[in-house]
Amino acid sequence: MMVRRFARPYARAIIEVAGSAEKANALRGELMRFEAALRESPELRNVYANPGIDMQTKLDLTKTLASRMKLSELAARAAEVLVRFNRMNDVGPILEAMAAYVNEALGIARIEVRSAKILTPDEMTQLATTLGRKVGKKVELDVTTDPALLGGFVARIGSEVWDASVSGKISRFKESLT
Repeated sequence: MMVRRFARPYARAIIEVAGSAEKANALRGELMRFEAALRESPELRNVYANPGIDMQTKLDLTKTLASRMKLSELAARAAEVLVRFNRMNDVGPILEAMAAYVNEALGIARIEVRSAKILTPDEMTQLATTLGRKVGKKVELDVTTDPALLGGFVARIGSEVWDASVSGKISRFKESLT
């Protein structure tokens, strides 16, 4: 995961205001609901991006949305700060930066996993446990589905890749024949 440069100061400030990595992680979860609303509504993104809409209207909208989403006072204030600095549509990268800082503080490794099929909760738990033992940390999985793998999964943490996919095994077998 590459954290965008502008996102780091906002992420650090939100974490500092939260007071601890655990509280910051909970706050991140709340702000993720706001991010989901932005992702699902192009109209909402347009409101925040439009310089012709005055700041007070945007702030009132943010307060209304925060109330409907039942966000904590701290999460609502963080959202308002992002609006004031015209960064509400950049909340995704800011949350990614928060995740990186929080995970580092809590000793959690974020692992990107591509799986050939949708994993059940039991399979996710088992995979997290197995990969956690391999890296020696608690892990947070970011799972996507990729049917091209034919079976199995590919896991990436940083620059290290573990390929336990059928397509990977076929490729390695082809290479061994040449």
